[in-house]
Amino acid sequence: KRVAEQIKADMKGKNPLFLVVLNGSFIFAADLVRNYTGPCEVSFVKLASYHGTASGEIKELVGLNEDLEGRDVVIVEDIVDSGKTIEHILEQVNSQRPASVSVASFLFKPDVFKKDFKIKYTGLEIPNDFIVGYGLDYNGLGRNLRDIYVIKEK
Repeated sequence: KRVAEQIKADMKGKNPLFLVVLNGSFIFAADLVRNYTGPCEVSFVKLASYHGTASGEIKELVGLNEDLEGRDVVIVEDIVDSGKTIEHILEQVNSQRPASVSVASFLFKPDVFKKDFKIKYTGLEIPNDFIVGYGLDYNGLGRNLRDIYVIKEK
């Protein structure tokens, strides 16, 4: 609700496009959009960069199919850690000359983020732990958990 209110204040008089990064951000995106009280549109992209707890090469599974020129775009992400995935998306989005681009992430790991762009809207800042629940998974499992949990390796 807090993030939706911040975006609403910044987007006054605008019709933002929420560009949701699947799969992990689907629950956060649903809550965000339900709490956003202004006009908006929603679209989806799907990327993969994790196998288990290891981050790897970014693979585009469902691509961007919207014309973004002149649009106000809010990229909705589940978690930003190294910033590699969001950097990849920002390159694609910015190549289409949008009016504005910002990032809203449910979780943010400032200790491992080393990129030179800003994550404008964040739900929670967390340490560099591997998290599941509330849409985030470990090898496909745990997305349906209501709360977030830290994966502890034995």
